[in-house]
Amino acid sequence: MSVSVNAQARRRVAFVLVAMAAAGAVGIATWQMLTGRPIGAGLGALAAGAILLAADPMMLGPGAMFERTVASYVDRAYDGAILAAIAWAYRATDPLIAVGALVALGASFLASYVRARGASLGYGVVESSITRGLRYGLISAGLLVDGLGLALWTLASVMGLAALVRTSQVAKEERA
Repeated sequence: MSVSVNAQARRRVAFVLVAMAAAGAVGIATWQMLTGRPIGAGLGALAAGAILLAADPMMLGPGAMFERTVASYVDRAYDGAILAAIAWAYRATDPLIAVGALVALGASFLASYVRARGASLGYGVVESSITRGLRYGLISAGLLVDGLGLALWTLASVMGLAALVRTSQVAKEERA
């Protein structure tokens, strides 16, 4: 059974609107962080994460490459914009938080790169919605409940571990 062209077009338009809403929430979170409002940043980060996780069913199936690509861009923007804004906002007042944000950012991008590179080579390396949800939750919770340092260093550890696990998956599949 094939899906009509109109249904595919409606699905893509709906997904683009969802992605734009998530990107807007990322922008709000970043702006709130840069203007010294961590609670507002936490709420924006939470909204963006919830929107991205709610969009997961739209990215399933063999015909959803466009949706997965767009979601990947917004996901990278989430980490890049929000974690960079945290690092900038805390650079003078709490260098440990600023460094934690940068380490978490680097570990997150490394884990994403390993996943994308492994997938492009044909290996079954996937990012679960649990890992993404954990990332969104740690950042949001850290901003909302005054536990940012612990949340960022936990995030850095989790994403470093994710990069190692994905690297080992690629190595195992290469040997097989």
